[in-house]
Amino acid sequence: MDDDTRATLLLYLMRDTPLWVVCVVVTVVVVAYAVGLMLITRFHYGADRLKENNEVAGFKFAVVGVLYAVLLAFVVIAVWETYSYTEDSVRNEAKAAIDLYHVASALPGDGSPVREAVQRYTQSVYDNSWDSMALGGRSEIVGRNLRALNQAVLALEPESPKERVLFQDALGLLTLITDNRNERLDSANGSVPGVLWFVLIVGGMITVGYPAFFASSNLYAQVLMTGSLAALLALTLFLGIAFDFPFTGDPHISKEPFADALLQMD
Repeated sequence: MDDDTRATLLLYLMRDTPLWVVCVVVTVVVVAYAVGLMLITRFHYGADRLKENNEVAGFKFAVVGVLYAVLLAFVVIAVWETYSYTEDSVRNEAKAAIDLYHVASALPGDGSPVREAVQRYTQSVYDNSWDSMALGGRSEIVGRNLRALNQAVLALEPESPKERVLFQDALGLLTLITDNRNERLDSANGSVPGVLWFVLIVGGMITVGYPAFFASSNLYAQVLMTGSLAALLALTLFLGIAFDFPFTGDPHISKEPFADALLQMD
């Protein structure tokens, strides 16, 4: 199974299942794995025998924990920055559409074809893009309307100096719309490579499995410590997954900037 297929399956799961349910399931599975492995080794080898590992295993566990924490923090920060950048791209695209709509009114022939095209494009983004991006895809309707908008702008023939200046502004705004649309489409399918998620998951299994080499005199305290460590790791990993797909699940990046743009155009 390739990366695209795995990503699509994950997107379907996150779209069709409430995010809190996915969070609870992931946390329970990770905690059950960590605590179960610890209990199995404790009852198989005995607490007294495992206590002999405490000093050496404790030092190695600290090294493993730091290495994994650095890697996990790097991924979470990276996906959060991408999420924020994508959110800015959505706002900038909507603002550029509003500006182009208003600039078009001073273009040749009162810019009616351009104004109609930009309004139609904005409406199609609001109606169709989010459903497509929730599964990492793109809307063909929006693509056609963007091409129509390009044709409407390029068909203009400015004559006066004022119209030529405004035409240059319109081209710049059209570029902003296209570039920001491409940015949000690129982010829809996730920004973290599959191999990095593989390393994170395997590394997490090793990290939360390390308490199996320890033994505490108080079994309940050890279960509690192991479970809390596993839950914290699972929640952090889940946070990275949720932010890596900014248009899937709830909450996700809102399409309200385009609703706002349509109101201003009306």
